[in-house]
Amino acid sequence: MKRCWTSVVSVLALTAVVATSGVRPSLAQSGDKPTVLKLDPSLDSLISSDAKLQTVATGFGFTEGTAWSQKGNYLAFSDIPANVIYKVTPAGKVSVLMEHAGYQGHDIWRVGRMQPNGVDPNAPGYVQFALLGSNGLTFDPQGRLIIAAHGDRAIVRIELNGKRTVLADKYEGKRINGPNDVIVKKNGTIYFTDGYGGLRGAEKDPNIGVEFRGVFMVKNGKVTRIAEEIATPNGLALSPDEKTLYANGGGDKIVRAYDVRPDDSIGNGRILIDMSSDKTPGIADGIKVDTKGNIWESGNGGIWIISPQGKHLGTIFTPKLVGNLEFGDADHKTLYIAARSDIYKIRVNVAGIP
Repeated sequence: MKRCWTSVVSVLALTAVVATSGVRPSLAQSGDKPTVLKLDPSLDSLISSDAKLQTVATGFGFTEGTAWSQKGNYLAFSDIPANVIYKVTPAGKVSVLMEHAGYQGHDIWRVGRMQPNGVDPNAPGYVQFALLGSNGLTFDPQGRLIIAAHGDRAIVRIELNGKRTVLADKYEGKRINGPNDVIVKKNGTIYFTDGYGGLRGAEKDPNIGVEFRGVFMVKNGKVTRIAEEIATPNGLALSPDEKTLYANGGGDKIVRAYDVRPDDSIGNGRILIDMSSDKTPGIADGIKVDTKGNIWESGNGGIWIISPQGKHLGTIFTPKLVGNLEFGDADHKTLYIAARSDIYKIRVNVAGIP
């Protein structure tokens, strides 16, 4: 597998962003190639105008599910078609953390929805692959890895002794179909999104279980559907005080905010931001929150930085479409970015939520 540690900057044009925002951008650049688009002066406290995007590693199939291990001091990430979870250290050393991460079976030709790799279908390099492996990852307060396992159609926890424990694979007696993202509260309550990622035939697959997508909660061993109004639920994140849950809709390109009730259920759902008017390539996928409550959301052109009030403060442009992101390193001020076959990083001025 080829590795690369050279710096890169985006070559994406700004025409669509400027047209939709009406704001003249302030750019961090190398020549005429922008990295950071500043739409609000408050962005300076979050990321420097001259911040540089670097390639950490490349040559993967489809990177996703970034999660920082505080105990291990490494970034874990999924390579979905490879069915492998890798880890990368702050120094850039990449190694395999887990094989057969999202699917433990053998009939791999039957499992996982087919997915294009984000390249124009008429361009060289276009391929399709099966969503076979793990997708979203997170670590619980005990440092145990929790996996959204596409192929196994389950939320799985890896115990400290390596044992694999299924936390959720059914809702009201029916199999879930392919969990996408997963997060955990400090008290151990788990939230996850479910779609059709584990089914080769997607919603038309004969092995379909639950007949709808949704946002779900796992608490005291019970699986509850807590949101149904997002057509294509994808990424999840919590505010620093855990009183707000953010859930995005990938194809809809929206981020919704919900109040988290004392029993960990949610209510008062509202659209925080709608990115659909921007026609730059990208979807609402991975989402993280910093310690000041700002939302860092994969979207059109790269990563949108959004205030807790829903204002678009700026964008980090990336050479490839972003699948997920995570704050890491000892100070949590390095933003790691999973974008198709690559892992990038960029230094920021605010820490992510540990």
